[in-house]
Amino acid sequence: MPIATVNPATGETVRTYQPHSPEEVERRIAAAHATFLTYRTTPFDERARLMRRAADLLDEDRDDIARTMTVEMGKTLVAARAEAAKCAKAMRWYADRAERLLADERPADPDVQDSGADSARVVYRPLGPVLAVMPWNFPLWQVVRFAAPALMAGNTGLLKHASNVPQTALYLGELFHRSGFPEGCFQTLLIGSGQVEAVLRDPRVAAATLTGSEPAGRSVASIAGDEVKKTVLELGGSDPYIVMASADLRRAASTAVTARVQNNGQSCIAAKRFIVHADAYDSFAEDFSSRMAALVVGDPLADGTDVGPLATEQGRRDVEELVDDAVAKGAQVLCGGVRPEELQAGWYYRPTVLAGITPEMRIHREEAFGPVATLYRVANVDEAVAVANDTPFGLSSNVWTRDTDEVDRFVRDLQAGGVFVNGMTASHPALPFGGVKRSGYGRELSGHGIKEFCNMTTVWQRKSRD
Repeated sequence: MPIATVNPATGETVRTYQPHSPEEVERRIAAAHATFLTYRTTPFDERARLMRRAADLLDEDRDDIARTMTVEMGKTLVAARAEAAKCAKAMRWYADRAERLLADERPADPDVQDSGADSARVVYRPLGPVLAVMPWNFPLWQVVRFAAPALMAGNTGLLKHASNVPQTALYLGELFHRSGFPEGCFQTLLIGSGQVEAVLRDPRVAAATLTGSEPAGRSVASIAGDEVKKTVLELGGSDPYIVMASADLRRAASTAVTARVQNNGQSCIAAKRFIVHADAYDSFAEDFSSRMAALVVGDPLADGTDVGPLATEQGRRDVEELVDDAVAKGAQVLCGGVRPEELQAGWYYRPTVLAGITPEMRIHREEAFGPVATLYRVANVDEAVAVANDTPFGLSSNVWTRDTDEVDRFVRDLQAGGVFVNGMTASHPALPFGGVKRSGYGRELSGHGIKEFCNMTTVWQRKSRD
């Protein structure tokens, strides 16, 4: 079955590719394994030189690859350029810091000699070829935040990207090749999801990382578990955005719009459930919904567009079904809730705010992967925490308050991989990224992320004695 780029703004097929044959997949796995055996001993300064070259080339290619991303999955051109710039920054961040992050560690305990050792240390060694199964919503960033630390640690990478972004996937393989990384160091596999199991079970593949849906994560984790291979999973999110009475309400409402509709609302860390203290609810709801209603929906390549189309036709249907279910069960539509009448082609949906959400509605439990926000009114901090945690997910969270006691309470009790206070969730190379519950396990980025695919080796040494 061909792998295709379908422009979500028009519904038109732009380009098709034939999947890699089993023979080509085998060739690439073999190359990843063979390259690892020598690349793993490459000095850090050489790895850093290659990674900086990749960052420089990405900067040069920014406008072209941004347009490719926009055509493939519908993010605005402004957002696509920013994504490319962020990737180059992350590459340089790891190029500058990987050697220090992976330096040998010596136990601080002066009594280590009680173990009988004259010295002891922990050494970080790469695992081998790592399979990365990546999604379409941030087609550059999701890959680079794995590839930059993995390659700097001495691993090699095999990328199985989402099938609707093949041009971006191929570009990534070419980028690392053009940068001078050894042949086989980072390669794209043009394969369907049905071929992932065979690749993951290959004994030459050491580990896997996946960013995507919960069902995809369950599948990869199950296969990897059967093979006893390390995995890192970053799955869905239904992040709470809590606004307490003491918050700067105008700033909270303005930021809430960006937090909800970033990437056309298709972000695992986008704020989705807006939990507002009763004393602030009416003011926030009016400001937030009016700002959402004013957003410009249209061609993602055009200047002035705030929200482009959803990436796939099925994605729009999924969002519509969640909204229709909520409305049928009593939710109030404060804005949106429909397709834009003026945009007949493409998979557009108006930014939407729903109020009066109850546990019987699907949207209370399921992730809305599109520009749809849900509003909750709460009486106090206890209720805010309860509503925030009433989800199977636990990726990140946002809290708006000037009360330090409330901040301490949220940091202690929110079930999430991150708590962002008076600002929106964002990923940064210096900060660990990941979640709990059904949002997955393991961490990407920071020093924690680069160590995920390393063998943490204890070296115990006693001097030879006659």
